[in-house]
Amino acid sequence: MKRLILFLLLLTTVVGFSQTDKPVDSKITRVTVFLNRAQVTREVKTRVEAGKTNLVLSGLTSQLDQQSVQVSGKGNFVILGINHNQNYLNEFNKPKKLQVLQDSLDIYKRQLTLEQNQKDILNKEEQLLLSNQKIGGANQNLTVNELKAMADFYRARLGDIGASKVKSDEKIKKINERIIKLNQQIREQNDLYSRNTSEIVVSISANVATPVELEVNYIVANAGWQPVYDLRAANTKSPVQLNYKANVFQSTGEEWNNVRLKLSTANPSLGGLKPELYSWYLDFYQPAAMYGSRAPEQKVMIRGISSVQVEREVDDKVLAEAVSVSDFTQTIQTSLNTEFDISLPYTVLSASKPTLVDIRNHELKAEYMYSTAPKLDQDAFLLARATGWEEFSLLPGEANVFFEGTFVAKTFIDPNNIKDTLSVSLGRDKRIVVKREKVKDFTMRRTIGSNLREAYAWEVSVRNTKNEPVKILVEDQVPVSRNNQIEVTVLDVGGATYNKNTGKLVWEMSLQPNETKKVVFKYEVKYPKDKQVSGL
Repeated sequence: MKRLILFLLLLTTVVGFSQTDKPVDSKITRVTVFLNRAQVTREVKTRVEAGKTNLVLSGLTSQLDQQSVQVSGKGNFVILGINHNQNYLNEFNKPKKLQVLQDSLDIYKRQLTLEQNQKDILNKEEQLLLSNQKIGGANQNLTVNELKAMADFYRARLGDIGASKVKSDEKIKKINERIIKLNQQIREQNDLYSRNTSEIVVSISANVATPVELEVNYIVANAGWQPVYDLRAANTKSPVQLNYKANVFQSTGEEWNNVRLKLSTANPSLGGLKPELYSWYLDFYQPAAMYGSRAPEQKVMIRGISSVQVEREVDDKVLAEAVSVSDFTQTIQTSLNTEFDISLPYTVLSASKPTLVDIRNHELKAEYMYSTAPKLDQDAFLLARATGWEEFSLLPGEANVFFEGTFVAKTFIDPNNIKDTLSVSLGRDKRIVVKREKVKDFTMRRTIGSNLREAYAWEVSVRNTKNEPVKILVEDQVPVSRNNQIEVTVLDVGGATYNKNTGKLVWEMSLQPNETKKVVFKYEVKYPKDKQVSGL
């Protein structure tokens, strides 16, 4: 009896401290996308028995940063620890898109086999007919009608076989073309999905059977977003509409299906640790090895896996009418970066092509005027000069320009090189007539001693044929010398604003309807007569 009681106590102890592995399903609910990399949030809902349990989240991307894993939970249990393992044996669960492609490939391969078998039968039938062309026996005479019937039979059957072979070849060609395309698509998808996977193991302990809710976060590579803009001007009286968008890309092998997206201007790949300067020692070079004190070793901070994370609740919004996605985006200014929290769910597939996501729509106050540089192009270009863009946390990116509902061109917005006004070219206006002509009476070349003097004069005329007044900036230039033997003397700038360092001349004109204005600028270049000046 004592032995039985002791055995039961030992069994109870073993059962109490046994640790079981339990595979659990997890779902991606939120993703914070940085300029480079992304933080993925998964949710797990399950139930565990009393004791210690290893909850195994499998089929995760192998590109997650194991040092970035964070786990928090709700329930009557204790999180004992977290572990991350690479899995080189189990295949990743094939997404539906890839499975459909492979099923289609199998169907076409079966069709190809059937068609090739049918063609093989036609070839054998043709060979059979050709090898049995002898009609009747050696002593058997056939009538003319019988010969004609046999000839008709051969001709008709061989003709049918030939036509069937042509059709079969066409079908085989089309099927092979389709198979090649499917194989290309499958290879592209396999590049995204046929990688080794990984798993996160969360060890928990519970005194009684209890429901478990976990939130797991980790950083993944091969993901990020790039800004792209639409600049729209309805007319010259309206403000400029700035549509802030993002090309979100990821090739992690995981599907982000109907998840909450947050776009952040942070870039974790740059690192956040301040660099340290150490003493910079100088000494004479000696080829022999030197013995002395070693240089100070750099300290490296190793991050551990944290099990604490701030819990956030997702507010679901119900759409009452079709509106812009930007209306559901909240801009959050953190201490170091800007975040765009999008409350509508998005799907971003693991693919080579990015997904376009609307961020915000902004309205910029704009002044419209024309600009021309007739030395390069004698057309006038309408400009929208927008202000107030500094408030919107713009990043360098491409922009599509639209004016009066029509696409104009692509441009590039670089906030680092914009001062206070964002100038956008909206296209040419042929109703502003610009001419640039050399004034021949003043332009001359003469020799004075050992030097040559060349004098130039240019006349720029601007005419407004529109039925409304316009403002226009006219740009031209005089040369700038980079050699002390070449002297440039500006004789007359014609009332322009003159930059001596760049040689740039700028006139700002206001023209009434059908009004014409002219400006003349003059300069002289002196250089040794035995030299040739490039650029004149």
